[in-house]
Amino acid sequence: MQNQKPEMNNANRLEKANASPHAQVGPGRSAAHAAIIDGKAIASALCKDLKTRVDHFKARHGYAPGLAVILVGEDPASAIYVRRKGEQCRVVGMKTMEYRLHVETREETVLELIQRLNGDSAVHGILVQLPLPPHIGTRTVLAAIAPSKDVDGFHVTNAGWLAIGEPTLAPCTPWGCIRLLHTLNIPLRGERALVIGRSVIVGRPMAQLLLIEDCTVTIAHRYSENLADLCREADILVVAVGIPNLIRGDWIKPGAVVIDVGINRLQSADGTNGHRIVGDVAFDEAARVASAITPVPGGVGPMTIACLLENTLRAAEIAAS
Repeated sequence: MQNQKPEMNNANRLEKANASPHAQVGPGRSAAHAAIIDGKAIASALCKDLKTRVDHFKARHGYAPGLAVILVGEDPASAIYVRRKGEQCRVVGMKTMEYRLHVETREETVLELIQRLNGDSAVHGILVQLPLPPHIGTRTVLAAIAPSKDVDGFHVTNAGWLAIGEPTLAPCTPWGCIRLLHTLNIPLRGERALVIGRSVIVGRPMAQLLLIEDCTVTIAHRYSENLADLCREADILVVAVGIPNLIRGDWIKPGAVVIDVGINRLQSADGTNGHRIVGDVAFDEAARVASAITPVPGGVGPMTIACLLENTLRAAEIAAS
């Protein structure tokens, strides 16, 4: 019989979380409050490491890893994301190719472009910025990307490998969450993890990655009953539902680690035309109970692009081998 793992109380978790150079107690917060997981700093450190690895790759092979990004339409948020991805590619020394298509571009044209990029040896990663216009089938387009170049990790082949616990290109946001958890120096094995949200982009792959870490995993969704009670049992709480401030402080188990994936735009509290960004977790309430928590913004978001670049480098390394 295996020895039972001793209960990790709030003080133990806070001590371990604060031991990480990237988990910082926020301004004006006492030690009794959660450590703030600094996603910006962690992503910056990852990109610095990636630049070194890319330099080594170029010195060995004579070319840079290449990422092709396809944007259909002129959605402002999507355009910002594409620009940021391109900027970060150049920072770490990767080659980036952007394909900006008119909103009325036919699905067949997008598929033809993807097939051309699949056959281009200078392209190691292909990303189609979502959402696509309604007349273009998202599943059809994502399925057309060669699994070896699917750096978003959305292809059914890569999803299948992830489901059986084999190495693959994992979706960037869930993989970024796992990297954040690793920085806390808290063993995940045997911990109770609750993932709220079951999307194929975050929730489902997040659960699979936590299973690989040997967590005991529960997935909750809109039809789950007694959600607050489920939260109170979780050592690791990952929330990705797109509902501002859904998770309240008294729902959280004392000492839990909270990863807030939600990004919600609300009107400023002063009634002006300005906006503020909040997560799916009531941050101030949760920070009084949790041992560590990601802020919104500045938590999970920066990790998504960093992990996209890491996937692109990995795809290039596999192709080169």
